[in-house]
Amino acid sequence: MTVQPTTDSVWTRLSADLRQFIRRRVADDHVADDLLQETFVRVHRNLPTLQEADRLAAWVYQIARHVIHDYHRQATGTTLGLVVDPTDDTDNHRSCVKSRSGEWLEELIRQLPDGYREAVRLSEIEGLPQQEVADRLGLSLSGAKSRIQRGRLMLKDELERCCHFEFDRRGNVMDCEPRPKRTVCRDCGE
Repeated sequence: MTVQPTTDSVWTRLSADLRQFIRRRVADDHVADDLLQETFVRVHRNLPTLQEADRLAAWVYQIARHVIHDYHRQATGTTLGLVVDPTDDTDNHRSCVKSRSGEWLEELIRQLPDGYREAVRLSEIEGLPQQEVADRLGLSLSGAKSRIQRGRLMLKDELERCCHFEFDRRGNVMDCEPRPKRTVCRDCGE
């Protein structure tokens, strides 16, 4: 019989490396510390459910990935990673992205082909995990992942036809400029 690890032993073993892992995925030390704390709250809460103690590290890192994902989703209002500096209201287009992104993003999703529309909506707008998307749509997990990924690529193509985006090294949108003759978010700059 395998001995169930304690939260203290997990902290001692993994916290330093886990903090570095989290810090590489967020822009601020304080945020990394908060997310590390949240990760260990979830570890503590769910430790009794751990069935394979030999996979402890993988299990903890998966929890950390979920915490990071939740943080980015909450920070942006979507899982697409559209991050715009909330302190910069000088650019009308940035203001539009912040205030109306849900509106035009949902419109873009509605224009996706039938096989991709609902998968992307459930994943990006409702924020459901891919397994739940698969269950709702009667697909295998790999089928749902494929539809979501292809749908995201279609959305990306549409967004790039609308605007030119500048990204930081983590892939977050730092700036965007409307393209001439854009067909999506036509009134952003007005």
